[in-house]
Amino acid sequence: MFLPGQRWISTAEPELGLGTVLRVEGRGVQVLFAKSGVLRPYAMDSAPLVRAEFRAGQRVAGKGLAFLVERVEEREGLFVYRGEGRELHEGQLDDEQSVSQADDRLIGGRTDPVHHFELRLESLKRRADARRSASWGLSSSRIGLVPHQLRVAGIAASRHPPRVLLADEVGLGKTIEAGMIIARQIATGRASRVLVLLPDTLVYQWFVELLRRFNLSFAIYDEERCEALEQSGGASNPFEDEQLVIADFGFLEHNPKRAEQLLEAPWDLLVVDEAHHLAWTPEASSPRYALVEALAAATPGVILLTATPEQLGRSGHFARLRLLDPQRYHDLNTYLAESERFQALSHIADKLLERAPLDASELASLQQAFEGDSSLQACLADTTKPEHSRELLAALIDRHGTGRSMFRNRRASIGGFPKRIPEWELIDTDRVDEITRQALLAEFHADIQQPLPVLEMDYANDPRIDTLVALLDRYPQDKFLLICRSQAKVLALEEALRTRTGAGIARFHEGLGIVQRDRNAAYFAQPDGARLLICSEIGSEGRNFQFAHRLVLWDLPLDPDLLEQRIGRLDRIGQKRDISIHIIAAVDSAQHVLARWYDQGVDAFRTSPADGRELLRRFGDTLAQLAEEHARSDDQRDQELEVLLAETRAAHEQMAELIRAGRDHLLELAASRDPHTDELAQAFRREDNDPSRDVFQQRLLESFGIHTEELSANVLLLDPQYLSTDALPGFAEGPVSVTFSRDTALAREDLPLLRLDHPMMASAIDLTLSSERGNAAFMVDDGLPPRSALLQAVYVLECVADRSLDAERFLPTQPIVATIDTKLVERENFQPSEPALRRAGERNIEVPRYRKFLNKLVPPMLEKAEAIAALRAQGSIADAITDARETLDAEIARLHALRAVNPSISESEIASVEEERSALLNTLPQARLRLDAVRFVVSPDFLALR
Repeated sequence: MFLPGQRWISTAEPELGLGTVLRVEGRGVQVLFAKSGVLRPYAMDSAPLVRAEFRAGQRVAGKGLAFLVERVEEREGLFVYRGEGRELHEGQLDDEQSVSQADDRLIGGRTDPVHHFELRLESLKRRADARRSASWGLSSSRIGLVPHQLRVAGIAASRHPPRVLLADEVGLGKTIEAGMIIARQIATGRASRVLVLLPDTLVYQWFVELLRRFNLSFAIYDEERCEALEQSGGASNPFEDEQLVIADFGFLEHNPKRAEQLLEAPWDLLVVDEAHHLAWTPEASSPRYALVEALAAATPGVILLTATPEQLGRSGHFARLRLLDPQRYHDLNTYLAESERFQALSHIADKLLERAPLDASELASLQQAFEGDSSLQACLADTTKPEHSRELLAALIDRHGTGRSMFRNRRASIGGFPKRIPEWELIDTDRVDEITRQALLAEFHADIQQPLPVLEMDYANDPRIDTLVALLDRYPQDKFLLICRSQAKVLALEEALRTRTGAGIARFHEGLGIVQRDRNAAYFAQPDGARLLICSEIGSEGRNFQFAHRLVLWDLPLDPDLLEQRIGRLDRIGQKRDISIHIIAAVDSAQHVLARWYDQGVDAFRTSPADGRELLRRFGDTLAQLAEEHARSDDQRDQELEVLLAETRAAHEQMAELIRAGRDHLLELAASRDPHTDELAQAFRREDNDPSRDVFQQRLLESFGIHTEELSANVLLLDPQYLSTDALPGFAEGPVSVTFSRDTALAREDLPLLRLDHPMMASAIDLTLSSERGNAAFMVDDGLPPRSALLQAVYVLECVADRSLDAERFLPTQPIVATIDTKLVERENFQPSEPALRRAGERNIEVPRYRKFLNKLVPPMLEKAEAIAALRAQGSIADAITDARETLDAEIARLHALRAVNPSISESEIASVEEERSALLNTLPQARLRLDAVRFVVSPDFLALR
């Protein structure tokens, strides 16, 4: 029975220390772990809690007292400990009190098989190594190790909290970068409540991306969900019912009450996609902007995403930057003047990179920029010297204000993209009768509407089907990805093709469940699987089909960004072949007009235009109207179309030149010089090249009764037929196929990538370490000298701290093993012999028979082991303190140096790091030891002596 004031410990999270029962309501209980600043609600019947109950002979501490317990009393459901003439009530115990039952189990003869002890010890070691890594929380993410994405995520993750604008060009993975930052913030305890705000068309894409790529299960909020939560009698504010929330702007704009509740709920991290739609001027702001502004002011971490180049709207970028730092970006004119100055300096940076000589005006600009810095002024005497150009370039980057808040990568500078080749599959007008012509026009009219209306589709007599079949026959060895506007089209295409081609066909649309979509995508990915995958627009959202290189455009979206999303399923970094884009259209149809606009006006089939959305804003209405009129009229309106194409092309060339001329190279270079740039990439390399970890993961899963079977290269089937617990996630629907290979996981999005931070593996380790299994063992080792006995004591050094400090990057919860013989001498390098470990399962030792001598030998040996472990712990703590001090001192010094030349470095940012340093240096010395497991090892003749 739970009562307020009782002390309990979480078996799932023992590092939290002792918890105190605060409140008991109905079938729930709230426990406060004060030392770590965590409040946990639990269901009484399934809480992973054990009562913190100490017995006579154990040491307790609290309220300045510390003594050996002689007697335990119970008063009104609470324990009172007495000893050495003193008394300590249960509620007065220190939060860092250690509770262990391993020695009791050993002395009582209740031991486990030796391999359970080995698995437990290896779990502790591997979890500590993984938790210390910079890739913790990201290792199991299904992401390619793209350098610019790792750079952005690594730098942003080092900011506490991150407040950044991600402005990469279309197709460079801003969503992946944001997902990496989110996952890392959650895994390290920097954020627990995350809000993602999106246009409604992106809600599902983000939900799938976060779930499939990063194993993050977000809740999608709409009015129906909010009403259901209110009616269920849960939290008064429905947004406090979930920790990870996705909401769309449209829902909030139509429900002022929900917007108000959203603002009232506390958040640790706010993410806003399509941030260029947040309208602001010095005179007024849109309701959407006002909502984000209020949220950003109350939320520590903010991530904004936009693909709009700065040069197409500097005032728009200023509006977004002021959401991140309203004190730094408080005046538009000042920002514009600063942008002009850095644009000029950006051209000089290009010359410094090439070590080209500077002209007089450029030297004068640098002299002005570096006024008062004698060492930099000296470098100006000869800027072609490598050491001088490097120092001057570094100084320019350090002074670049926006580079601290904004990241922008360009396809041209990153490279590695394939060539796009448009291939026209045009159908002559004499093959299109009037009925088909009207059907094509109705289809086009439906396609450009938002939301998409319901339209019956029948392609049995559509001439485009003949063209598609001929295309499949023309390239019998190739796979084709076909993306069209709707689910209805997918079904109609499949029906029309069923009797027309022998090629294998898979479908992918929103009407299928996530699991079925994954299976169909996997069928398409298999070398001998489907040759054609027919997708609705959902297929262009976040999927990687780069094993194929032929894209069929059955129709075209009106939005250039959506077209780029479609092409981006194949046109990706790492694609090894050129992309063939097959455009199927009837000549002079509305679809043909739209295709010509994309080809001759926007050049979207060959390049990835940065100004597509701006061109649509200018010409979209005219385009849609002209396409429809063109298709309706027998007298083709070619002259008007040519005028539209010419105007679009001219505007595109003008904006492209504007972007090139105004390109801020300093902004692109800023990320490459950050000291955190390579940490994440190096951590991933270490993680992905550790085959022994994969063997451990299989052994760990098998210990829960999960049978592993190799299905194919790098693919394993996990069969839970004999699963020993329902607490292990991931097996609700039966056997699961997984992989340990990152490349395989990228090609097969239905396969989880197993690493120690994957929910399945993290839970397996937690379940192993929170149970008694393996914490007491007894074995015979033939390799020991005669009449020998050793006690191996495994202590866990853990730092009970506020999770937001991320103290485990310096001092992760880690095992310390001390081995003591019967003479109380340490055997520091002892390891059981391999033959003894192999034979341990064959030896049936009745350990309870030896309780008498175990009761005599274990306590003094354990006392000696604890003293040795304590010394080692102090060494580990000292190393962690040194590491923390050096790391944070260097960061503080760097920020102070940057602040001297860069106004973007605020006093509050420096103060935040200084406060973190102070808190860590106060917390790390308080790390404590907890006995986790013991193993008694004897020579064969030792038992005979007893």
